[in-house]
Amino acid sequence: MALPKIWSLAILCLVSLTLVNFSRAQNLPQDYVNAHNAARAQVGVGPISWDNNVAAYAQSYANSRIGDCNLVHSGGPYGENLAKGSGSFTGTAAVNLWIGEKSHYNYNSNSCVGGECLHYTQVVWNNSNRLGCARVRCNNGWWFISCNYDPPGNYVGQRPY
Repeated sequence: MALPKIWSLAILCLVSLTLVNFSRAQNLPQDYVNAHNAARAQVGVGPISWDNNVAAYAQSYANSRIGDCNLVHSGGPYGENLAKGSGSFTGTAAVNLWIGEKSHYNYNSNSCVGGECLHYTQVVWNNSNRLGCARVRCNNGWWFISCNYDPPGNYVGQRPY
């Protein structure tokens, strides 16, 4: 017994909407905020919130990198973390990469030991309380992700928290 055309169309639409929502998962503003706030809470830093102006800056800068996907800092007014990845590289995956640098941060000496840690310290920078991020697909097929922070962090001689 064949399904009526209307039911077949309804099922197709439902499956399509599910796939679209799944593909957006881990790239929505709240996904970036949640990943940041989980790391911030671990060290007793207050939450960060999404800011549309900072996000617009992040989007503009990310759009400018579509042609080459190079991790070149913008030099703009905000703190910045950049990442790129292939496949289905998500915003949450980028934030988790930065948080993964925590093991290289030595609080007592306020320095990176055995590897990079400045992306991590920007994620948990106590004075940064506004966040905006963007994700674009580069011409080479890679994903470019920019998160910007206001006020910026990572000042020499200052601890993140």
